[in-house]
Amino acid sequence: MGSITLQNVSKSFGEAAVIPSIDLQINDGEFVVFVGPSGCGKSTLLRLIAGLEDVSGGRILIDGVDATAKPPSQRGLAMVFQSYALYPHMSVRSNIGFPLKMAGMDKAEIDRKVADAARILNLTDYLDRKPRQLSGGQRQRVAIGRAIVRSPECFLFDEPLSNLDAALRVNMRLEISQLHQQLNATSIYVTHDQVEAMTMADKIVVLNRGRIEQVGSPLELYHKPANLFVAGFIGSPKMNLISGAAATPYGAPTIGIRPEHVTLSTESGIWKGTVTVAEHLGSDTFLHIAVDGIGQVTARADGEFAARYGDTVFVTPDSARIHRFDEKGLAL
Repeated sequence: MGSITLQNVSKSFGEAAVIPSIDLQINDGEFVVFVGPSGCGKSTLLRLIAGLEDVSGGRILIDGVDATAKPPSQRGLAMVFQSYALYPHMSVRSNIGFPLKMAGMDKAEIDRKVADAARILNLTDYLDRKPRQLSGGQRQRVAIGRAIVRSPECFLFDEPLSNLDAALRVNMRLEISQLHQQLNATSIYVTHDQVEAMTMADKIVVLNRGRIEQVGSPLELYHKPANLFVAGFIGSPKMNLISGAAATPYGAPTIGIRPEHVTLSTESGIWKGTVTVAEHLGSDTFLHIAVDGIGQVTARADGEFAARYGDTVFVTPDSARIHRFDEKGLAL
């Protein structure tokens, strides 16, 4: 079991309310991602769950038991940090087994658990190496191995891939997702990268200024954003948001259309504009277009679409894919 319930949880540092009040249910076995811009409170919320910060109000229940006042060691959780937090003088074997040694576990049992974790993480050949002899991805796997051996109720990941280069981030993203499927343990993962959130999560929690903007599956947030913040945050490239006279014919103060939901033409269309940047990525081309009377619009086209800086193009939004928002920024 590994369900976590937050009931009216708040956190303040002095006069500053970092998290005013949050209610959230995380079910056993779910992979939940906290996502939002820097300073939105996602790491603070994770630390409250872990017990590394004290709540200012509310309760945290783990498997239905009030854990609000419990120290981290008694919550049955294991945290994987952004910085790896490995002991440089210890071997991989000793790093992975360290929490079990501190708990007084029998050496034979420690060796068995370390071997099992190393096998799962493809670290068997590296058990006698020191952290400095490993790549960034291997070091992160060691940090995850140290969490695995504790057989926690829930894994807590605090931006674990932010120190890796782009290619390693993609590989580790896949490895963590596969690991979740193998272990079937509850996981809470913090990131500012909405691509990580979309590709890894069963459930995404979008945070902004310490408040939850929306909770749902990746596709729910993509297809039905609850407000302008979520609409502009989820999706890559982000949704085009258009207000004023251009939005009026569509029956809303503000409309949104994703770059992949417009049609481009060099001959005719609803909006006329000039290409300011063309990003050719092979299979796709992203055009950034200065549209008359609207402003900047991003469009996703086939990789073979021939357009470059200064070209005139016409943009036609798919009327069935337009998102509408009221004066308060809420979805209509």
